[in-house]
Amino acid sequence: MKKIKIIKVLFCLFAAGMLASCSKNQDTANPEEKREISRELTYDHSLELAFANGFSVDYYKDGYALLSLSDNSRFLLVPQKVPVPEDLAPDITVLRRPVQNIYLAASAVMDMFCSMDAIDSIRLSGTKTDGWYIGAAREAMEKGELLYAGKYSAPDYELILSEKCGLALQSTMITHAPEVKEKLESFGIPVLVDYSSYEEHPLGRSEWIKLYGVLTGKEEEAGNAFEVQKEALEAVVSDTPTEKTVAFFYITSNGTASVRKSGDYIPKMIDLAGGTYIFPKLGEGDNASSSVNMQMEEFYTKAKDADILIYNSTIDGEISSLEELTAKSSLLQEFKAVKNGNVWCTTQNLYQKSMELGTMIADIHTVLTREEARDDTLTYLFKLY
Repeated sequence: MKKIKIIKVLFCLFAAGMLASCSKNQDTANPEEKREISRELTYDHSLELAFANGFSVDYYKDGYALLSLSDNSRFLLVPQKVPVPEDLAPDITVLRRPVQNIYLAASAVMDMFCSMDAIDSIRLSGTKTDGWYIGAAREAMEKGELLYAGKYSAPDYELILSEKCGLALQSTMITHAPEVKEKLESFGIPVLVDYSSYEEHPLGRSEWIKLYGVLTGKEEEAGNAFEVQKEALEAVVSDTPTEKTVAFFYITSNGTASVRKSGDYIPKMIDLAGGTYIFPKLGEGDNASSSVNMQMEEFYTKAKDADILIYNSTIDGEISSLEELTAKSSLLQEFKAVKNGNVWCTTQNLYQKSMELGTMIADIHTVLTREEARDDTLTYLFKLY
């Protein structure tokens, strides 16, 4: 009897394996069936992605393209003067390609548009002139080519409508103001939410430029811009990792140290550059916030022996000297990196430079591997003396 039971179990396992295999083979053999969104469209191919997981692009014959995002939203890009399929699912939003007169409330996306020479697709900004650290954006606003239309949570609906806005491009902050998204859509303005900040790999963030390349008809330019950052990363990841530890932080107005959680993209950039983030398991399982505030005594205890300190200037501005840094807390004078002169500061424009993450990783790698890393060899870091 035992032998019969064993045989039955083995047969069931074999059958289950065969079914799984057949199912997998069917998915692989007929990908077109999964991508059929209209009887009027014929699937052609999908966009290849190296790191990004938050979106996909499927191309169809005659220039149609379907964007599918991680929030389950879908957008069908339809070429000018080409008919819109009549049997689309109701959840698919139709956009005429190339999209024009965009209201850009996701500031980190501006660098992507600039990098593929598509800033002229944007007409309205959710950031004021003095809030831009990207020269092309600031210049466009000064010339009146780019108009301020209110921040994401309080847009100027009248201006947006008068400028015939073709798309509102929002960051995930819009989830805190869902009524704004609903109102824009009630006016017939499509809303696309950028989820690039949710990508696990730092260059997954930059790869969202490919999605915007499809929106604007700048696929080639977008691909070229992304390859520059990919090559910058590939130039350093092949090196042997160093044993140097790095703390990335800034001092808040109330005197606490704001440090990145271990799962954030900054620690991952440090790891890719060959370093080790000083906080190996910080904030695991906590809320969606990317950082943690520590009392200075706790920060001192955990980070005083870090080989390198990198001060994050994107929130409260750049500092210019070690004296200015240690004035924020006398405890910093006791840090190993301060005593050894291994303290660096980011340039303030870094957080808007979404297409420079490969370059930033290369900068960190230079600081980690060269005893005398000079400022003139770096782009987004400078040394504090």
